[in-house]
Amino acid sequence: MKAIFRSFSILRVIIRYRLDVALLGYALPLPVRLIFWCMPWRLLVPVRGNVGQRLRLALIDLGPVFVKFGQLLSTRRDMLDDELAEQLATLLDKVPAFDSQQSKRLIEQALKQTVVDAFAEFDDEPLASASVAQVHSARLISGEAVVVKIIRPGIRRTIERDLKLMRLVAKVINAAVPDLRRLRLHDVIDEYEKTILDELDLQREAGNASQLRRNFENSNLLYIPKMYWHLSNPSVLVQERIYGVPVSDIVAIEKAGISRQELAKRGVEIFFTQVFRDSFFHADMHPGNIFVNPSLPNDPQYMAVDFGIVGSLSQEDQTYLARILLAFFNRDYRQIAQLHVDCGWLPADTKVHEFEGAIRGVSEPIFSKPLAEISFAQVLLGLFQTARRFNMQVQPQLVLLQKTMLNIEGLGRQLYPQLNLWETAQPILEEWFKRQVSPKQVYRQLKQEWPDLVQQLPYLPGLVHDALQQSAHPLPITASVKKGPKAKGHWSGLIGLVFVLAAAALHPIPIANQVWVAPVSTVLGLIGILILWNRGNH
Repeated sequence: MKAIFRSFSILRVIIRYRLDVALLGYALPLPVRLIFWCMPWRLLVPVRGNVGQRLRLALIDLGPVFVKFGQLLSTRRDMLDDELAEQLATLLDKVPAFDSQQSKRLIEQALKQTVVDAFAEFDDEPLASASVAQVHSARLISGEAVVVKIIRPGIRRTIERDLKLMRLVAKVINAAVPDLRRLRLHDVIDEYEKTILDELDLQREAGNASQLRRNFENSNLLYIPKMYWHLSNPSVLVQERIYGVPVSDIVAIEKAGISRQELAKRGVEIFFTQVFRDSFFHADMHPGNIFVNPSLPNDPQYMAVDFGIVGSLSQEDQTYLARILLAFFNRDYRQIAQLHVDCGWLPADTKVHEFEGAIRGVSEPIFSKPLAEISFAQVLLGLFQTARRFNMQVQPQLVLLQKTMLNIEGLGRQLYPQLNLWETAQPILEEWFKRQVSPKQVYRQLKQEWPDLVQQLPYLPGLVHDALQQSAHPLPITASVKKGPKAKGHWSGLIGLVFVLAAAALHPIPIANQVWVAPVSTVLGLIGILILWNRGNH
């Protein structure tokens, strides 16, 4: 019964904001078009504002779960036009607070102790209230100032109900408007379901925060509050309270004597450090979650909260992304095209020269702008939109990356409009590349692989024999695909290890008048290291 009432409320919102007008712009089947044209609301309800504004207001009317869906949808600029995406990006999921006595009951149920026993002080007035959780300030028995985050009661049932309705609406839209099937609404809803359900687990959020805190433990770039694990679980999170200036409060930042230019540069540095050094990045860095430490005016430091959404890249994605960005600024479109195929983002049978031409058409106009005005996020967006025409599959990790990059660029240019992102990012990317091919990194990779390689060493003769046999009598394609990657991984790793061991064994052998020993051992060692390094990157 509740679902029926909710369905009617969605229909009411569609009519109120005349979202049917947007659907009439597509090639609807004639019966559906006639039904829309005959509806009485066409005469009774006027159309106000553009479609982006009406959709934004409709989502707000439907409630916080739909608002968060709109926020996620705004990041999918590969599917939406810029005007619609910009409207959805302004959505804020501020909702009325729930009763503080209910907050206390929820905390006591989760912690199995009274609020009085757990905290020396507890503020009944919430600090903030959002769609998923509510936050109160408190003080521990030991004296530390903290904030207490509580999951909103009944939110899981609300989310599950609204997700069912979203899928029903998506099914109707796909049936009625074939042109909109390209949006793959069901895939977007699946992605949204995973994101929002992850946010309901506060213990997971605390784990994300602890990882970020460790990553920046010895850095003044970013401060992550401490988590209090003995008072945290999936329903309640207790963390250190920070006292920062909101990053959007330009007046307060200037009053504190903080350099906006340096602050903007450090924001970009933080992002690229998280992505390329740590492969673990805060993926919800909108202005409401980012603050500035006012006590360090001469050494600007960011402070972050809300770690429910984080992103991560594989080593392969890191490498290809860095190479794509560097190739873009060198205008090496052939390499960009080839990299998309090599990393598996595009099908292997993609015509690289055609993709290269498409990238050139998108990229050259960008270089007509001053370097300081070139947007990294827009570069990626242009590349991914172009790649979609060549059957590039959606990469969820790259969607999160692009969303975060848009946030960072927006913050950076708000603080300092003349910010040159490339000038800030290039040294970080180049330094990361140097580290990847450094002897220390190769040694670290070899040390990590050593136990597995030694364990497989007795099987080396058999693997070499099988490889030679396969070369002489190739297996059917289906068979080789089925067992290829694993065998290739072991085979290349063991061969690399053999080269390194051969070099180590050969180098100290004193052979009179044999000047070839040192060069040969060096070459063998280098070949082995390269094979092992290449295996670590695939």
